[in-house]
Amino acid sequence: MQNEKMGIAHIYATMNNTIIHVTDASNGHTFSIHSGGAQVKADRLGSSPRAAMDAAKKVAEEITAKGITSVHVKIRAAGGIKSKTTGPGARSAVKALERAGIRILGVENVTPVPHDGCKRKGGRKGRRM
Repeated sequence: MQNEKMGIAHIYATMNNTIIHVTDASNGHTFSIHSGGAQVKADRLGSSPRAAMDAAKKVAEEITAKGITSVHVKIRAAGGIKSKTTGPGARSAVKALERAGIRILGVENVTPVPHDGCKRKGGRKGRRM
């Protein structure tokens, strides 16, 4: 347990893509970064749980080679005036990291919340179909 290195896994999960980015505790050094969109051929499948699992497996291989055994997970959605719910790949990415042998120290939601700063697009009566 003396050689155990800890990292922070930033998972940005939107409805279009899932990006997994592992840094050190100070966020100054990147150990690995992969996206779900790079794992599949079709653009519409970039946010799928399968693509997120494949990206998480690649990240897990890279960080274990660099000696990182445990991570603290920070999950983020688009947030702000956009969607505040995470995409479908967020949960499966955390599961895939755990299955690959990475110890999960904690999971935190860091989606930005608006404090009445900007107005949503769509106009006064909203988006009309």
